Amino acid sequence: MRTIKNLYAALLAVCLLLVSAPLLAGDNPNLLVMGEDADKDTVPRNSRVFKRVLDQLNEEMHNAGFNMYDETAVTLGDFAQGRNRRTDAEIIDVARSVRRPPIDVAVIFQIYASAKPLDHTTKVKVRISGRMLNVKTGQRLGNFEVDTPQEWNAEPECNRECILEVVGNYSKTIAADLGAVLSEKLAWMVEGSGDETAGGGDSQLPMAYNLIFDGFTSEDMLSIEEYLVIFSGYKAHRPVYSSARRSEIWYESTIKSAKLNRNLQRMLTELDLKGMVQFAGNTYTVKKIARRNENKKPAADDGW
Repeated sequence: MRTIKNLYAALLAVCLLLVSAPLLAGDNPNLLVMGEDADKDTVPRNSRVFKRVLDQLNEEMHNAGFNMYDETAVTLGDFAQGRNRRTDAEIIDVARSVRRPPIDVAVIFQIYASAKPLDHTTKVKVRISGRMLNVKTGQRLGNFEVDTPQEWNAEPECNRECILEVVGNYSKTIAADLGAVLSEKLAWMVEGSGDETAGGGDSQLPMAYNLIFDGFTSEDMLSIEEYLVIFSGYKAHRPVYSSARRSEIWYESTIKSAKLNRNLQRMLTELDLKGMVQFAGNTYTVKKIARRNENKKPAADDGW
């Protein structure tokens, strides 16, 4: 009897553990926090204020359960380091070019700060805007802006060192708020409402893939499309190019890249087609391997 009770207790503990496990644990996107400072009015990347905001955003989103990566660490050796006044185009290109680990979402922020000296005090105002971008598809995943509810005060005749310290303190405070809001927005997209959770091969993060089929006939493509629509996580697909031997499809799904790769390989086997599957980023290229005399020949005893 005691053994049965112990078994029930163990099963209950396992169930509670599964229920209490964070929803993000099994399907976490990789995030890279990056600052845009091309606007001359923004705080530059080499400022201590910038670094404090960067660290606070990383901390908030890390605590929310996301996989956070340091830009310098993942780009060391392949990209010029320490560049200031970077444009949107440069930032996005860097995020897309990182392969190990592949970055899913770029969190891009800008800092605006001003100090107005008065006879009796110095008025300080800070504003930070942030947005999230699906690196592979270019889809915007949300944005938010946080600023000081009113001008804060610093000591009169506040010199440069004083202003940097005061602005840094206030910037860190509102960066925490920005990080919390962006984390909540992204968590909602990854987890959904909580009533449904993604399966082992699916992600709740909106995703789209560019599927290229090279060397396949129109008859082959009819059969292939029948498989594409039954893959797990399927949302929609749209042909973007089609010719006698080449087709390109924009494929929207929540399926993970590893499972999509397996499904494409399995699909070729099921259809008795020989092919090679390659992928980089969100582009999958399936090349048909032609076999000599593959076309079916009529049987001599079929009454022809």
